[in-house]
Amino acid sequence: MTEQSLATGRPRENVMRRRTRLRRGRGLGQSIALGALGVLIFLALWEVVARAELVDPRYLPPFTTVGMTIGDVVAGSAYRTLFWQSLASTMLSWALGLLISVVLGIVVGVLIGSSRRVREFTHSTIEFLRPIPSVALIPIAIIMFGVRPSATTAIVVWACFWVILIHVVYGVADVDPVADSTARSYGLGWFARARHVVWPTLLPYLMTGLRLSGTIALVVAITIEVVFRVPGIGSMIAQYQSAANAPVVYALALLAGVIGLIINFALQRVENAVLAWHPSVRGEAVQ
Repeated sequence: MTEQSLATGRPRENVMRRRTRLRRGRGLGQSIALGALGVLIFLALWEVVARAELVDPRYLPPFTTVGMTIGDVVAGSAYRTLFWQSLASTMLSWALGLLISVVLGIVVGVLIGSSRRVREFTHSTIEFLRPIPSVALIPIAIIMFGVRPSATTAIVVWACFWVILIHVVYGVADVDPVADSTARSYGLGWFARARHVVWPTLLPYLMTGLRLSGTIALVVAITIEVVFRVPGIGSMIAQYQSAANAPVVYALALLAGVIGLIINFALQRVENAVLAWHPSVRGEAVQ
């Protein structure tokens, strides 16, 4: 390649990159605007229905009232301490449960996915255990761990482990046999093949399972807290529901939704950063 072609090629490459960033910025801006519009329409309908008393105000307070209550729950003297303590307890159970399920899912998934015979042997067992609802195991967890956050963590592990496991098994099974044979022919050991052949194929599956498990773990944790009053956001919701304090209940429910949205967004960003080299992510960047 001549110096002239290099000189003319670099500006074109820079222009293409700027255009790509511009298209991504416009697409992101449009998505945010449409999402915000949908939320505003929903909140406006909520306010109208509540003000018109189409639903008993004891059960559906106006959004303006709930909005002010959210500020009181987060920063007000009456609820602030309890809220932040409950949030810390919920997020600790969420993080520990998700971490344990990821570690177990990777280890067990790699062991199962590496052998076709093992996959066939364990398939029926996995399909039998996986559909068992995590909610059905809550009483067992309460008996084993008591009404403590450890019970929440145990159920979160159960709910998320199967999601991670299935994705990891399929990821390992999807390894290109030609690439694996080539690595063997070059004398690469098990660890080197796992690092350079298995891991790049497995990683997109794992990140998808992690992103799905993040919201599942939050839903399961709050559900356990609501039903059995395990310390956390859920138990705080149940407490004020028993006191017929609808604005606080709605405020806590909306805050839980915001937490779930933040978790999903954060895990999506992590996935995009980790898989920046992957064709699917690079393809999204070009569009």
